Amino acid sequence: MNAIQLLERAVEFDNSGRHVEAVKLYEEGAEGLATMARNATDPAKRRHFEAKIQEYRNRAKLLKDQQERMRTKGEIKDKILIVENSTGHSYKSLFGKYLDGNVKEILVEEPYLREHFQLTNLVMFCELAVVNCKNLKCINVKTTKAGPDQLEAFKQLNESLKTLRGVNLSVEFSDHIHDRQILLSNGHIIKIGRGLNYFKKAEKYCLGTYDFDFRECRETNVDILFCPENIK
Repeated sequence: MNAIQLLERAVEFDNSGRHVEAVKLYEEGAEGLATMARNATDPAKRRHFEAKIQEYRNRAKLLKDQQERMRTKGEIKDKILIVENSTGHSYKSLFGKYLDGNVKEILVEEPYLREHFQLTNLVMFCELAVVNCKNLKCINVKTTKAGPDQLEAFKQLNESLKTLRGVNLSVEFSDHIHDRQILLSNGHIIKIGRGLNYFKKAEKYCLGTYDFDFRECRETNVDILFCPENIK
């Protein structure tokens, strides 16, 4: 897409509440528009481009600031301690009730999505999300980059989500991500000390292979927060 198309899509996503994706499109589109401004020979056209660039960058900054407030604010709704080797803590049992029809966008910040079990945990989370969140439009993942196998996994998951549920998967790579949390557009924030990867390995042919309520867990803390101003 060219700069104009990127910015049109950014506005579309912005208006529909898909703010994480909108920020990236605003930034990419503004960069493309800056190139057009530098190449413009008409001073009036250059000034017009520069004004629009500032407008779109300001909007991207505002949305990023809102997302940052989502990470730091919130009233604690529930605190859960998952005890070492305990069971009954599948994603559905732990926080499934917060994934509801009011969720249109999800941001998953999970540093480690490299190994097969970590990626399948993400798939399992996505399965719960698309079942519970009837109006879900996009799942945004922020993680560290690991290699071609990881990229292929994200590609397959994105195609599956789009084909079966019309949900878009967006992945952002960062070398500086450390926190693990899930931000829902209904205002809830799910913070898990170990992120999505708190399950222990199950032996073959044992309970817990597919139903994770039977799966033993590693000890970790879970905080569920709610911030009304985060609702989109």
